[in-house]
Order: sequence, then C-alpha cells, then structure tokens
Amino acid sequence: MLQPKTRLGPYEVVSLLGRGGMGEVYRATDTRLGRDVAVKVLSGELASSPKLVSRFEQEARAASALNHPNITTVYDIGEADSIVYIAMELVEGRTLREVVSGPLPTKRLLQIGAQIADGLAKAHAAGIVH
Repeated sequence: MLQPKTRLGPYEVVSLLGRGGMGEVYRATDTRLGRDVAVKVLSGELASSPKLVSRFEQEARAASALNHPNITTVYDIGEADSIVYIAMELVEGRTLREVVSGPLPTKRLLQIGAQIADGLAKAHAAGIVH
C-alpha cells in the first residue's frame, strides 16, 4: 500500500480509495495541473509479469479512446519506481456497491441499469469488452 505524499511521476498520493482484482486505487493530486485524480496502481506481484502489465496498459489505451458520461476519462499511464499506474478522472460520490447495498425502488434500479447499459454499449461499439 502506498503512503500519502508518495510520488508517482507528477501525481502525489493523498489516500487509498479502494482495492480491486488488479491493484489499488488512490486519490492523488496532479501536481502539474493542480487537480485531483484517481490513480490505479497495478499490484506488485502482477507488475512483475510483462503480460499483465501489457494487459493493464491495453485497458488504459482502450478506455482513453472512449468519451462517455458513464465511463471515466483516462488521463495518463506511466511507471515510477517499478510501480505501473493509470491516472484517470476522479469521480466523487458513492460507489456502485454502496448505492446497491440494499433493496432499491424499481425506478431507481432501472435508472442505474440504463446508465450501466449505455456505458457498456459505447464500449462494445468501440470493440471493447469489460
């Protein structure tokens, strides 16, 4: 886990946002532009695999080609001190897991489902499957 104030290229880590299958996501500051970003870091054991690093970078390139309100914008990919990362738009608010942690009214469930389907349709139209 990265500590606050750790630098990854121009990004300075502020705090951990979450963990996933391929690594961790941090809130960071882009010191060049003075904006908050999310930085996804490939976990150490995965970063030692050229095949997985390539897959991680391919994910970033694919997502960066998309422009849609339900798909986060990728700003940068990089490596610093053997740490491979993707810098992307920081979206404030609750996670999808938090939003659907309990029963939802049918109307809200349909709204969320439509947003997800719309984003996936954009990705699939570009030949990207997530």
